[in-house]
Amino acid sequence: MQTVVCENPGSLVLKNIDDPIPSPGKVLLKIKHVGICGTDLHAFAGNQPFFTYPRILGHELSAEVVDLNSYQGGNLKPGDEVVVIPYKHCGKCFACRKGKTNCCEKLSVFGVHEDGGMQQYFEYDPSLLLPAEGLLSREKAIVEPLCIGTHAVERAEPGPDSWVIISGCGPIGVGIIWAAQARTDRIIALDVDENRLNFCRKNLKVPYTVSVKEDVLDQIREITGGLMAQVVFDATGIKAPMEKAIDYLSPTGKYVLVGLNRGNLSFNHPSMHARELSVLCSRNATISDFENVIRRMQNREFPSSSYITHEENFRQIPQRFDFWKNPENQAMKVVTQWD
Repeated sequence: MQTVVCENPGSLVLKNIDDPIPSPGKVLLKIKHVGICGTDLHAFAGNQPFFTYPRILGHELSAEVVDLNSYQGGNLKPGDEVVVIPYKHCGKCFACRKGKTNCCEKLSVFGVHEDGGMQQYFEYDPSLLLPAEGLLSREKAIVEPLCIGTHAVERAEPGPDSWVIISGCGPIGVGIIWAAQARTDRIIALDVDENRLNFCRKNLKVPYTVSVKEDVLDQIREITGGLMAQVVFDATGIKAPMEKAIDYLSPTGKYVLVGLNRGNLSFNHPSMHARELSVLCSRNATISDFENVIRRMQNREFPSSSYITHEENFRQIPQRFDFWKNPENQAMKVVTQWD
């Protein structure tokens, strides 16, 4: 069968490998669509934390059940299309016992810590497969990135009167905006890229967008009537905007770090202390986040057709990574088709 392997930074190759050998308790899946994530782009560039090479990428996945092997529980049957939850957890550690499987002490993310879904067939734990009736295969492949935003918003719990800023309006930032809109109308999208701000205005009906090319603080003060934001989400993972965004918060505000930076961040402690700010980190998502996103997508609450800007055959992956990561090409979400 064919697979795509990131052998080293800057090197993606198509390879033929052996088909998977059946294992007890696992089901055999045929991959249908794989979304291209920022994690994949960072791995290709050589700046992704928690990553080793060579690696089969791919953790935004839709798949078809081919063979149940010896698995007899649940309602799965051959031919079912499923959403693949890529977060493998132990179920026994402190975090798992608290229901925080997303930060399991032994967490292994499919396609990051271990070989992932950019292969035509693979075996998987059936407890991490979710049906999503009514969603197209390519829509199932975007459930996972939307779950990142849903989990982050659940962490922050903004109220209906909260001003919420999302810094960084790429695929993850868009998911945060969408999740936050279920709680408040007071959404401010912040980005350097005017195309992304246009996307937010057009497809998510975001009422306020702010370009970082202008005076950000003045714009936020004007929009909020001087209140500033009660919740700020960072979805950039870039040091400078991550350190700056804490200035956008009101007293008692919450700062949620969704983007991941490899280095150290520096904040002015007296300023934070005086405002009694809370700094939260948001990692991955839980099964309940997946169920929530699937339900909302089934209700047609998300503009999937606008979010997916590029759909291409998987054999083009090695040649197209540089194109997809170039902002000028306006790739909001890329999905690759594996049939």
